[in-house]
Amino acid sequence: MLDAKMVRTNPDKVRQALVNRQDSTEQIDKFLALDEERRKLLTESEVLKAERNKVSEEIAKMKREKVDAISEIERMRGVSEKIKELDAKFAELDAEAEDILMRVPNLPHESVPIGKDASDNPIVRTWGEQKQFDFEPQAHWDIAKTLDIIDFERGTKLSGSGFILYKGLGARLERALINYMLDLHTREHGYQEILPPFIVNRATMTGTGQLPKFEYDMYRLPDDDLFLIPTAEVPVTNIYNSEILDGESVPKYMTAYTPCFRREAGSAGKDTRGLLRVHQFDKVEMVKYARPEESYDELEKMTHDAEEVLQNLGLTYRVILLCTGDMGFSSAKTYDLEVWSPGVGTWLEVSSCSNCEDFQARRGSIRFRREFGAKPEFVHTLNGSGVALPRTVIAIIENYQQPDGTIIVPEVLRPYMGVDVIG
Repeated sequence: MLDAKMVRTNPDKVRQALVNRQDSTEQIDKFLALDEERRKLLTESEVLKAERNKVSEEIAKMKREKVDAISEIERMRGVSEKIKELDAKFAELDAEAEDILMRVPNLPHESVPIGKDASDNPIVRTWGEQKQFDFEPQAHWDIAKTLDIIDFERGTKLSGSGFILYKGLGARLERALINYMLDLHTREHGYQEILPPFIVNRATMTGTGQLPKFEYDMYRLPDDDLFLIPTAEVPVTNIYNSEILDGESVPKYMTAYTPCFRREAGSAGKDTRGLLRVHQFDKVEMVKYARPEESYDELEKMTHDAEEVLQNLGLTYRVILLCTGDMGFSSAKTYDLEVWSPGVGTWLEVSSCSNCEDFQARRGSIRFRREFGAKPEFVHTLNGSGVALPRTVIAIIENYQQPDGTIIVPEVLRPYMGVDVIG
């Protein structure tokens, strides 16, 4: 959430940032109008409260001196009723203003390029060469069906379209990737492993920005008002919600494997074949709390941690810097990692590393104290998948396919798989 004081004092800056994000500025105008009315009510209430306090002292004095105070007492009853009315209206406007701010996206960092959509995202760097085959490469859905490692039809039968059934070495490949990434991040990159709940409450979803604006895209359990998590970022970022951390514990690195659930309500008919777009998928997430002055260095480190996963897997990838019109709601700056998919014939996003600055921390009141007695400050939160499945599975299947229809297992995964070849 944006700082209300910052919005109040820099409205033109906020409006321009929203224009750059291809978002409406109407919500800022509504907030400022509500905020002005809210502050007028607050001033009026405070004046009346001061008067009531002063007159209350006078009434007490009058009673001590046996002077009739009935008229003043009656007048103060009216004043108290007016204060009660003003405070109720203030609380109503305050809630409306906060709800508006909860729906306003984060402001892009100054280094983020201005653009309308993904076509304006610059390529920062590439790694590896697109693999060349001396045969016609197949798409992953054909290879997986032939090898009987993924059963798309029965996954749909069990749960509906967008749900996948892995089998045999397909299931083992998924599990191997999860274990490999957790081991890499915990043993070499310094992250603490977390195994969080996969179902969270409304406050937790609100803390990272999924609610209230994107509730329709989430899987909700209405009887309990709980939500299936769309990413491990949600529970892990909120672990220290409403807490003040010791400054010595920041930066804090955490990583977690979870299944992720997304309705993808606005994506019907788009990239739905095979594993391209699914409603349930596995992911290993990285989350950081950072000091504000260090958060952009931490973003670069996190991005390189995700890149190392792909380098060790031998997958060709590129790093994209998202422009203002293609950024996520909570992000101030985001790098996407895209792997080359020769069977599908396109680049596929497998990781997204973002610095949210204090946007999420302000929503969740996650703070740190630099030293004893210092004023608490909001941490900067960062998140990144390192990397997401199943698109990594797509890249492995399609890049390591052989003329005889088998798949060579990347060397780094062989200790986890127990085999060198799938097929």
